[in-house]
Amino acid sequence: MLGEISMTGVWIIAAVAFLIIEGATVGLASVWFAVGALAAMLCSMLGAKLWLQITVFIIVSVAALILTRPLAKKYINGKVIPTNADALIGRECRVTERIDNISGTGAVYVGGKTWTARSADDSIIEIGELVTALRIEGVKLIVNKATETMAEK
Repeated sequence: MLGEISMTGVWIIAAVAFLIIEGATVGLASVWFAVGALAAMLCSMLGAKLWLQITVFIIVSVAALILTRPLAKKYINGKVIPTNADALIGRECRVTERIDNISGTGAVYVGGKTWTARSADDSIIEIGELVTALRIEGVKLIVNKATETMAEK
């Protein structure tokens, strides 16, 4: 009986430790193990052998992870906050300074602002040409030459 009581205490301590770790981290890290420790604690209180407690801990922890992580990740970490700069992606821009990745030059005008620009395919793009903004890397707009249909607009 003394062994069962001490294992119950061990599982309580483990659950509390996992919850403290969870509280100290930004993302979800150990809440599933806390659930597994609580299930193992219940087994201990019911008189289960140590091997069964450990098995229950592992099975419940893995099941909790598999069943809840995709949902939790979607709702907790899935909130991407777009910035004003994200609105530039896909927009047509006019080259105001020759874009040459090798010499590290290039600028485009879009959305009322001038952006440092680099070519996505390392091609040289001359002043006055139209380009399409593909992505933003740091403070640089990565662009490609606009297609003929876009240039005709």
